[in-house]
Amino acid sequence: MDKNIENRNERRKIDYFVHESSYIDENVMIGEGTKIWHFCHVQSGARIGKYCRLGQNVNIANNVVIGDNVKIQNNVSVYEGVELEDGVFCGPSCVFTNDLTPRAKFPKGRQNYRRTIVREGASIGANATIVCGHSIGKYAMIAAGAVVTKDVPDYALVVGTPGSVVGAVCECGNLLKDGNQCKVCKREINGLVRIVPGMGRTEYSTRGTNQ
Repeated sequence: MDKNIENRNERRKIDYFVHESSYIDENVMIGEGTKIWHFCHVQSGARIGKYCRLGQNVNIANNVVIGDNVKIQNNVSVYEGVELEDGVFCGPSCVFTNDLTPRAKFPKGRQNYRRTIVREGASIGANATIVCGHSIGKYAMIAAGAVVTKDVPDYALVVGTPGSVVGAVCECGNLLKDGNQCKVCKREINGLVRIVPGMGRTEYSTRGTNQ
């Protein structure tokens, strides 16, 4: 058996699974119960938490930090400068960036990457784009194909290009249509300040949550 495959199989026996078609660089930390499927690459310095799921063809770049129970679907690249907190969901082919004005001939270097953080429990839909330098709030939901160009509040639902906040979502994923109590799980989300239509968009902000 190929030595690299033997080494990967040995790592697999510890407390996480890596498919034999994937590559794990040196100086990587992977938490117990995590599964990394076909054709993935985890680069040096990356930190992946416990019980994560990486689908086919996922790239985790140098020094990326990923929390526990994160699910990253097929064909996603998480570039340096991006952090995913616990429980984040990344849909198929969603896009992260780390440079607002890239040039092939004039690389800026990692010290100039714009930081992006996706807070606990947030979900990013298929083919959505997260322009770098912004934060996505706790349990926010980014619709499929949306383009995020500014910070997203906690529990906000963002749709469109550029993305606009159009409502609120409970921690369980149910839309909050009437008031601040979820009809499904009965959680009450406090601090839903206002929903003000104007110029084709909606302003919205949140503060805190009670269960």
